[in-house]
Amino acid sequence: MNTRRDFLKSSGAMALGALLLPNLAATAKGTAKVNNVGIQLYTVRKEMLADAVGTLKQLANIGYKELESARSEKGLYYGLEPKEIKKITEDLGMTLRSGHVGIDKDWERTVAAAAETGQDYLICSSLPSSGQTVSNYKHVADTFSKAAEDCKKAGMIFGYHNHEYEFEKENGQVLYDVLLDETDPEMVKMELDLGWVILTGNDPVTYFNKYPGRFPLWHLKDMDKTKRESTEFGKGAIDIKRMLQNADKSAMKYFFVEQEEYAGVAMDSVKHNYQYLQKLSI
Repeated sequence: MNTRRDFLKSSGAMALGALLLPNLAATAKGTAKVNNVGIQLYTVRKEMLADAVGTLKQLANIGYKELESARSEKGLYYGLEPKEIKKITEDLGMTLRSGHVGIDKDWERTVAAAAETGQDYLICSSLPSSGQTVSNYKHVADTFSKAAEDCKKAGMIFGYHNHEYEFEKENGQVLYDVLLDETDPEMVKMELDLGWVILTGNDPVTYFNKYPGRFPLWHLKDMDKTKRESTEFGKGAIDIKRMLQNADKSAMKYFFVEQEEYAGVAMDSVKHNYQYLQKLSI
């Protein structure tokens, strides 16, 4: 640990912090390049449903290293068995780090299947109960705490992925903050969707400062300047570079590129976003 710390210091990259190493590689000039780029497979959802293996090969050829799955019409792993997707991704030099799931009647099977894939994180992608009230969000926080225990027993970390609505308020209280305040920061982590946070008028860096170390996963996306939808990196309103420069505050370990809408073909956008990140110096 001391050797790596000394290296960072001598390279002039100490400000980046050791927690950034999985994603930001220090260089001799004291700059950093984006490394180990991940992708949320919802970005290529149609392609995954049509040909999961072929799509994964295309992503690997582009350079993506980290993967996050999402629920689909063919199940959590696009028609593949947990051990099957694990082997396929490993053979391609990629790692399935995380998966989006729901907390429902199949929760125990969901946890077991995720453990079989070898992933590190299991992310709830929507609220398990409805109601834009502080009371419901406290109830959800209790549900999350129990789910986190289940994940810990299975060797994984539980987290929640935000959208836009969590930043609504009741009596001046931000509902998203209720989830953060009412759960154990060591047990319940958050996957921050930077695009949706910024769309609500909030700044992710403010959350990094207020809840340091709480956001080990990100969805990195750019948002159109006029429409409420995602776009290719560099074409929207989000300062991607600034987000990455503040990654140490959130204790970010992995980020997943996500784009839900495209100007043309999804895979073209996926290539553009990867190449955009490769040109950045942080």
